[in-house]
Amino acid sequence: MTRGSLLVDHIGELVTNEGRPGDPLGIRRDAALLVEDGQVAWIGSARYAPAADRRIDAAGAAVLPGFVDSHAHLVFAGDRAAEFAARMAGEPYTGGGIRTTVGATRAASDDDLRATVGRLRAEMLRQGTTTVEIKSGYGLTVADEARSLRIAAEFTADTTFLGAHVVPAEYADRPDDYVGMVCGPMLAAAAPYARWIDVFCERGAFDADHARAILACGQAAGLGVRLHANQLGPGPGVRLGVELGAASVDHCTHLTDADVDALAGSETVATLLPGAEFSTRSPYPDARRLLDAGVTVALATDCNPGSSYTSSMPFCVALAVREMRMTPAEAVWAATAGGAAALRRTDVGRLTPGARANLIILDAPSHLHLAYRPGVPLIRQVLHNGVPR
Repeated sequence: MTRGSLLVDHIGELVTNEGRPGDPLGIRRDAALLVEDGQVAWIGSARYAPAADRRIDAAGAAVLPGFVDSHAHLVFAGDRAAEFAARMAGEPYTGGGIRTTVGATRAASDDDLRATVGRLRAEMLRQGTTTVEIKSGYGLTVADEARSLRIAAEFTADTTFLGAHVVPAEYADRPDDYVGMVCGPMLAAAAPYARWIDVFCERGAFDADHARAILACGQAAGLGVRLHANQLGPGPGVRLGVELGAASVDHCTHLTDADVDALAGSETVATLLPGAEFSTRSPYPDARRLLDAGVTVALATDCNPGSSYTSSMPFCVALAVREMRMTPAEAVWAATAGGAAALRRTDVGRLTPGARANLIILDAPSHLHLAYRPGVPLIRQVLHNGVPR
């Protein structure tokens, strides 16, 4: 017995994500799990559970890996509820509201931004998200992008430099100059606080040439590549991401056969963000098409104040099952192991020996209830790095 060990036993259904043939969730019944030093030390039948210093009785409930939210924009100020109301009244989404948030974010203090990130991160944790990626992208000056990432890094190791979110108003007539700044002083200031670089490759944002140049500079600075792609319509983003070896291309709402083939032949994850389609009344991505082609799929919230102001991964799981033709098992895998793959992490998104002890205990006997009972607060307890929250 190791001092500080914790046993979670009487687990009715344990989702391990071990990925056995025919059972991608690697489900174990009547199971137990031992935590030591913030990691999973042992899993097995409850009858053979070792002794531990402390114990949590799951009482027959389901236990899952903590959700891995691999796409979130949490560093911002301001509110765009009026924009949401306008969309619900029929106004189309174009991405133009990003500049509204940029103005509010630039005017906010560090403490204000930190408070927003902390509030949303706490919301996520209560809903079972134990790992989150956080992007910059609402500062769009050298100083504001650097401070956004510095604040984000206080909450996660997976920070993403998104200076290429949109071209800010002061550069509207000089996009080449803005790209030069992103690749030069802005990247230099942001890189020490970032693990990843991202570009919004879309009409009204950045074209393929600009995106390629920015991502290449990020790679040269040692950052991994991510990409917003094919959200508003067909475009070059998905294939550009695959070409550059991106860990993930995100949105993937409008795909050609060539896009799907490119993803299927690569290690790039397609991260789907159904909260954005819900909030913008846009067509949902066809997850079934991607899965049947052999593409690795992740789910994430895209939490941001404009197009997807949700911090709930359970909500996204339910949307994926109802609207994107995913099975409950596929959606749960995508929200856990899929998110880990999108972040190229092997220590989260699974419950196997050596993984971080990030787990959720449901107020339900099975993972199926996440889609079966949408909108119901089913997260009974969360362990983050082995610590009950």
